[in-house]
Amino acid sequence: MSNRFSWAKFDELPVIGILRGYTATQVENIVKHSALGGLRNIEVTMNSQHATDLIRLATEVADGNMNIGAGTVCTLDDLDSALSAGATFIVTPIVNADVIQQCNQAQVPVIPGGFTPTEIYNAWQLGADMVKVFPANQFGPGYIKDIKGPLNQIKLIPTGGITVDNLPDYHKNGAYGFGVATPLFDKRRVEAQEWEWVQQQARRFVEAYKTNTSI
Repeated sequence: MSNRFSWAKFDELPVIGILRGYTATQVENIVKHSALGGLRNIEVTMNSQHATDLIRLATEVADGNMNIGAGTVCTLDDLDSALSAGATFIVTPIVNADVIQQCNQAQVPVIPGGFTPTEIYNAWQLGADMVKVFPANQFGPGYIKDIKGPLNQIKLIPTGGITVDNLPDYHKNGAYGFGVATPLFDKRRVEAQEWEWVQQQARRFVEAYKTNTSI
């Protein structure tokens, strides 16, 4: 792969913008304007139509300024397709040992999805770089704190229901990063081609993270 994952970019703003079910034109504009707003990580889900083409497009538009990854990677076939398209990190909704171990061998960061303490711990033991806690909105920020109590070594990425308003609470309760879809890329705004709104919303997440997590 010519592209490599940048931890520096991830840590600058550890928010992963999730793109599911958008057209090529929409992806092009979302990536362009969210990058201008300060977003540094984009995930294109593999159950999007023409997902591999969208990953390539997003990578081209990002032009080295963002980490472009693949989400909803459930099988080794999904993984092969995602990596061939240039994905620099992998997100899964489940704990698939084969996918995790193959990512480790390829030296590609992998973020499996888990919800219970057992799932989260198993994913970490198998070699996850971080673990996606989904759906996080079912229990809220307090659940992250509870998990971090006995499992403080695991980097957790709550996903589902993360907003500008509650991001600081998740961070204070131990979240390492955040997976965000609709609050960043509202479909009605995208369909209306309100690209300035996308850019401003990315900037709002930047400000929410940097202002509220620096203490």
